[in-house]
This record gives sequence, structure tokens and C-alpha cells, in this order.
Amino acid sequence: MSRIFNFSAGPSVIPEAVLTQAQAELLDWHSTGMSVMEMSHRGKEFMSIAEELKTDLIELLAIPYNYKVLFLQGGATGQFSFIPQNILRGKTKACYVNTGAWSTKAIKAAKNYCEVIISASSESSNFTNIPKINNWVLDQDAAYLHYTSNETIQGVEFQDIPDTQGIPLVCDMSSNILSRSVDVSRYGIIYAGTQKNMGPSGVVVVIVRDDLLGAVDKSLPDIFDYSKQNKNDSMLNTPATYNWYLVGLVMKWLKAQGGIQAIEKQNIAQANKLYQAIETSDLYSNPVDNAYRSRMNIPFVLKDSTLDKAFLTGADKNGLIGLKGHRLVGGMRASIYNAMTDAGVDALLEFMVEFEKTS
Repeated sequence: MSRIFNFSAGPSVIPEAVLTQAQAELLDWHSTGMSVMEMSHRGKEFMSIAEELKTDLIELLAIPYNYKVLFLQGGATGQFSFIPQNILRGKTKACYVNTGAWSTKAIKAAKNYCEVIISASSESSNFTNIPKINNWVLDQDAAYLHYTSNETIQGVEFQDIPDTQGIPLVCDMSSNILSRSVDVSRYGIIYAGTQKNMGPSGVVVVIVRDDLLGAVDKSLPDIFDYSKQNKNDSMLNTPATYNWYLVGLVMKWLKAQGGIQAIEKQNIAQANKLYQAIETSDLYSNPVDNAYRSRMNIPFVLKDSTLDKAFLTGADKNGLIGLKGHRLVGGMRASIYNAMTDAGVDALLEFMVEFEKTS
């Protein structure tokens, strides 16, 4: 059976070269006579995998020396609660920008630990844009300002890093990390689940500036304490070893593609193709303000929603899966993360044109 084109929002497409290598090494990694999933996380074999994973990520993102890189469990959703418990540092307030479903979830969780100041919100526009930075409310007594750089469900993406006027900046980059160049030094914390651009689910990457470590809520379990995890190389408990290995293979794949600058060019070209097709169509439309359209997640609706089922059925028959939009917004959504090929995007465009002709 030939492989399909996977447009799911996550878990999402993984580079075929990575899957092929993982398959070849499944029973015997580097002549050790065992699978990575069987290795002791304290053994020299797995420690070499872990070190290369961290080194490659630091290189790809040009992470400065004063940042710590953690590979944890609990997903990005877990960090919604763990971040305030780790970095409030005696303060009682934190600022949040609400640009969609994942921002809303982060805000709800943070309210259990501090006073949340909504610095800006695009809820009134049904999350189809991003509020202008000069209208944001920034409280200098806040411990940090949190935003979501790409809203997977609404298809809204920040094109620039916000200026927080000195307030530590915290960002959920789950759905666009490693897809574009970013200045890590502008952030206090970057965190991201790996199941979109970095590999399989089961790991969350936390990149934290070292001055934010060490003053945690005493009720926080050690396993969620960034400082203690850092001192234990993210191995305070047994990590998701095989998932670390797969994320490491994706890092090496990305380096082989030419790194973030090369993949960003691909992402721009693929997104432009899809948006142009939507814009020139009489059947499809995208509700997001042009200035804030995501390169990673492209939602679109059909003029006649009664055609949705036929569209999805036809797409599935053509090997195009994962296109059903989230229940909050309906319609369709094409997620075109780093591992999506030009062939996949072209196949989707070809189907969309043919479906419009025959509907």
C-alpha cells in the first residue's frame, strides 16, 4: 500500500526518511543488538542519543548559552499549569494574549495560580486576527507575558515577536517551532509539544532562560520543577526514550534539508500556493486576516457546507487525509508542517480544483 498525504494537525506527518531509518534500526540500533526502546536511559548508548538531540536542537535554533533545554512529559497542555508554578517568583500577576483556542486554555489553567491580566484579545473578531501591539495592556508588575505564536485551530500566526517592554516573554510554539527563524534571546521561555514539527507525541520541549529557574511553588512536584529537571538532564524519572530518539532523527533530517532557513522557504512557498488557490476560487474561502494567516495550519470553508462530506470522502479516496476542520470552526483545515512534501500540497490543490469543477 502506498503512503497517503497526511494533513492532520497533530499527531502529524513525519519525514519518510525518518520513518525508514527508525524501521531499519528498530531491532538493532548501531550494532548494539537491541532496540532503542529497550535501552537503559542511563546507559552510554542512550546517553549519546540524548546528547545529540540536545546539541542538534541548540544548533538549529541558535539557542544562547544562558538557556536550558528540557525534554519533558505532560505535553504543552501540562505547561499551561507548570509555567506559572515555576516562574511567578513571588509575583501574583501574569499577562496573557488571547488569540484562539489554545490561548484560551492556557489562560484558564493559569487562573488557578495567579491573577491573569488579558493584555489583548481577538475574541470579538472570532479570532481571525491579532490585536495591534500598541493597544496591548502590559502590567510591569506581571511575572511574564504569555502568547501562542500559532493557533492551530483558527489558523492565526504571529509574524513578529512582541515587544513586552522588559516583561519576560513566554511562548507556546507547539505548532510552528522550527518552521521559521526566531531570536530565542527575546524569550524567557519557549515550549512546544513535539507532535507537529518535531516528531511523535509524548515529549514537550521547554527552553528556559536560566535566571527564571529555581524559585518554584513549593507544592509543585519535583517532576514538573524545571530547575530540578535541568540538574538531572531531564531524567528525574525515566523519559520517553524512543520518542526522544525519533525527535532526534527529525532534528538530523531538518539539518540535512538545510536547516530552518531552507525549510522556511519551503513553508512560505507551500502556504502561498494554497492561499492563492483559495483566493482565486468561487467555492473556497479563508476567514483569517491576510496579515496574520498561518503558514502551518490553513483553514478554509466551502461556500455550500452541504458539500463538506463529499469533499472529505473524495479527498480520502485520493489519499488526502486529516482535512476535516476542528469542531470549533468547522469546514476544512490543511496542516502543512515541515515534513509535508511539495507533492502532497500539489495533490491537494489538484483535488480542490477538480472538486470545484464537478460540484
